[in-house]
Amino acid sequence: MSTARLRMIEDRHLRNSAKALVEADIAHLKADLAERSIGARAADRIADGASEVYDEAVEVATDNKGALAAIVAALVLWFARNPIIDALFGEDPDDRDDARGDRDDRDRYGERHDEPEQESRWRR
Repeated sequence: MSTARLRMIEDRHLRNSAKALVEADIAHLKADLAERSIGARAADRIADGASEVYDEAVEVATDNKGALAAIVAALVLWFARNPIIDALFGEDPDDRDDARGDRDDRDRYGERHDEPEQESRWRR
């Protein structure tokens, strides 16, 4: 036999071996998917990832209690900023109502539209 024919036979055996491996992998995947669906696997992975993130967050929080307390205090102050500012520098609530009442006849730009001069200017 010639070397080309021997090489062709070896290549065919390699090809058939590779094909058998791929077919075995496909059969294994089909059996595995029949046991558990893709959705169940995704849910398991998400749950595992979330638990790892939670464990890491707990570990960092225990290592940095002072920084965590400062962050919580900053958040509380941020959400309570308006009542705090009103308590420190606030106006009398009656004054605020009067100021709002004066602007009733003006649009959002502070212009009055009930004046006859302006109406005639728009008609020209």
